[in-house]
Amino acid sequence: MASPSPGSRRIKTDLMKLIESKHPVAILRGTNEFIVKMYGPKDTAYEGGQWNVRVELPERYPYKSPSIGFQNKIFHPNIDEPSGSVCLDVINQTWTPLYDIVNIFEQFIPQLLTYPNPQDPLNSEAANMYLHDSDNYHKRVRDSVQRYATKKCLAEKDAQFSWCNLDESEDEEEPQNDNQNETRSAQNSDDGNLSEMSDAELEMEF
Repeated sequence: MASPSPGSRRIKTDLMKLIESKHPVAILRGTNEFIVKMYGPKDTAYEGGQWNVRVELPERYPYKSPSIGFQNKIFHPNIDEPSGSVCLDVINQTWTPLYDIVNIFEQFIPQLLTYPNPQDPLNSEAANMYLHDSDNYHKRVRDSVQRYATKKCLAEKDAQFSWCNLDESEDEEEPQNDNQNETRSAQNSDDGNLSEMSDAELEMEF
């Protein structure tokens, strides 16, 4: 039997790290395509919101950057509201193999939500409001969270997926971002020895 390619081993390793970090993950058509549930950072207008972010890892990962997109709407200068595409240099231009998926969900996206870059917008309306009408910008963000990014909003969609690390009893108003390792339930801590599983076995596991 042929040995797994270095790329497939890295994909599986990075996915394991993401799961072991207690991020809610739903695997789609393979270990290179999955959804990660992202929570709004504390002390921002996004606090209390949750978004399903689709991740696709290219064949040349980690030398080529992942493709990510928000599945439910978010109002932000650097995220296209209709498509969910993200304008983030560290993913689109300056990605290196030193980064991994955990970096995206624990550093890069939380920082983007906390500190938007209105000078390089995908949503010009959000960028203009952020620069010139801060109060209404934050109100618009909070309204968008309540309309598109609550646990109730996502319940029907979430039910279609098989999630790892998703606490069904979690309070939708409780942000879970910076300290997810401490605040999440340990109910899924025994993920088995994933390093020895094939891709097919890993998909079946979750």
